[in-house]
Amino acid sequence: MASGEDDDPIIEEIDVYLAKSLAENLYLLQYPVRPSTMNYDDVNHLAAKIKPKQQRLELEMAMDTMSPNYCRSKGEQIALNVDGTTYDESNTYSVKMMDKQTFSSIQATTNTSRYAAAVFRKGELHITPLTGILQMRPSFSYLDKADGKTREREAENEGGDSSQDEAEEDAKAITVRFARPESEQARQRRIQSYEFLQKKHAEEPWVHLRYHGLKDSRSEHERQYMYCQSVDSSQNSELVKTPKEYLTMLMPPQTEEKIVQPAGPSNVLSMAQLRTLPLAEQIKTLMRNVKLMPFANLMGLLASGTDSTAVLRCIQQVALLVQGNWVVKSDVLYPKNTCSAHSGVPAEVLCRGRDFVIWRFTLERSVMRKEIAAVIKLPPEDVKEFLEHVAVPRVNRGWEFMLPTDREFTKKHPDIAHRQNMLWMGIQSKLEKVFNFTKEDFMPKNSPQPDPVHISGEQRLKMAQERAQASQATLKKELAAKKGQKGDCDVEPMDTSPSHIPNGSMNGDIDHANGNGGASSSSELTDFVRNIFRKHFVLTLSEFKRLFGLHLASKPAGQVVIQSMSDYMLQNTILHNNCRQIHVPFPAQTTLAADEQKVFGLWDSGEELDQHRRALYELFSKNYRIKRTLFQTRLSQEFGDVPKTDVDRLLKVNDVPKKGVLFTKHIPYPTGENCET
Repeated sequence: MASGEDDDPIIEEIDVYLAKSLAENLYLLQYPVRPSTMNYDDVNHLAAKIKPKQQRLELEMAMDTMSPNYCRSKGEQIALNVDGTTYDESNTYSVKMMDKQTFSSIQATTNTSRYAAAVFRKGELHITPLTGILQMRPSFSYLDKADGKTREREAENEGGDSSQDEAEEDAKAITVRFARPESEQARQRRIQSYEFLQKKHAEEPWVHLRYHGLKDSRSEHERQYMYCQSVDSSQNSELVKTPKEYLTMLMPPQTEEKIVQPAGPSNVLSMAQLRTLPLAEQIKTLMRNVKLMPFANLMGLLASGTDSTAVLRCIQQVALLVQGNWVVKSDVLYPKNTCSAHSGVPAEVLCRGRDFVIWRFTLERSVMRKEIAAVIKLPPEDVKEFLEHVAVPRVNRGWEFMLPTDREFTKKHPDIAHRQNMLWMGIQSKLEKVFNFTKEDFMPKNSPQPDPVHISGEQRLKMAQERAQASQATLKKELAAKKGQKGDCDVEPMDTSPSHIPNGSMNGDIDHANGNGGASSSSELTDFVRNIFRKHFVLTLSEFKRLFGLHLASKPAGQVVIQSMSDYMLQNTILHNNCRQIHVPFPAQTTLAADEQKVFGLWDSGEELDQHRRALYELFSKNYRIKRTLFQTRLSQEFGDVPKTDVDRLLKVNDVPKKGVLFTKHIPYPTGENCET
């Protein structure tokens, strides 16, 4: 020990003092996006403000617009987008150019008890504890202002029908609900929510500051407070700690750092934190947040090398199998002794209602919201929340299951699929007792089909050719009679060769007892076209086929005489009944099917609005979306002053929204486009 001490002699002793004058107001500012050699000491600081409780600081600094690195045209464009063309005292940039930028802070660490700033003078080391360590990063709040200006201008351009909207709002029924007393658990969840934290942070007022440069006299005066004001040895006791205690004070255990949790919503968990949990908790947390997930996606979120057998064992404890995908169980989302955040309904009632919704999706791809609400009898907000967990709304089709059926999983794991099916049978029996229904109430009412007959491929091809030829001949005769001709109609013949047989045919039940089935079916189709276009005016071929299928399904068994109808025959029938095709230029990147891009509209109905409707069709033939103002301008140019009531009636009849883009609901909107532009 003696020799070791001689090898490491004490060179100098330095007195250390603790300065407390700036202990509550000393911050360390870091600029992580800026190299240390390029500081902001010589930059003109225009303004500064701080929220002390949140330790949030904002600095406004001038930009050198005369620098060769500054793009003047870009700076003028940004100022124009933010402030517009008018000059106002509240403008962000007063010189019509981006001449300043704002830096906003975030906390680098939440615990600064181990950090201090020190100055050395005359053999003395003076230490001042830090209040916070802030990282200053550029703020892009001016982009939000530019977006707000853009939305305001669009709202002004589309404000032509505000009076009608107000009138419609006045006619809506008002539902009054009385809020139930908030439970302690609900209050805790509300306090820990992200929205509550954001609101609380916004309530703290800004404290405006005055910036003093590095060489300013006021800065030099404040730096003097970093030295201990009293150095009297009588007031400073000597260090009486043992070496081990002193080392512990210098390097406290790391467990103290884990106690401090970052301020944020309780349900936010990073992937790094998630993987520190047990496998069962990982799966439960993921399913509670995602609510619906294929098994392959779940394995992708877990750590690589995770045993799939263990995952399957854990997932069955917190989720149910629906169409090959896993849906989180209701009791995981709504634990006992909790209630709905919307209506205050107890968790037990919510679980029964949500189980019914999920059970319906085990039977079919789409459900109707009204049917669900009529059975479970829960508030509309809760019913909508149940559906949003697993489905998306579709026009004229209700709510469709969000994910495609994962048949690969059910084929790979038939034992799990069978076990889940048995579990659903038990859930179904409980739901039948609670809601007083049977499974047959929700099964599709299909007409009885005859016993299957095995027919060879050649026979099927021959039968299809004969049916197509018979249907075409019938259609020609009817069209010829309508035009008063005895010869051939002016109709393009259908190619019935084996390589050109239409694929998209609509098959109905054939009444073999009816000898004139072809004529009856053609007449019935013609009547249906006339009636349906008098009601809807604009339809895609896909929508027309769907409505025609519903029409056939509604007829009693044994009375359906419609034979196989190809897409070609349906289009011809539509075009020969006062309708025309509207060639809508859909975007090239659209994912619509071919029959969804074929749009037909009623051309001549015998009404005075026909010429106005044709103008609307012509606009849609040039662009797949237009605005109301453009349509009104077109009518004024061609037909003079058109009453607003006629315009509203035309748009209402054609199912065109009153706000945003004029587009009929019967035409599927292209994927990725926003209807309210």
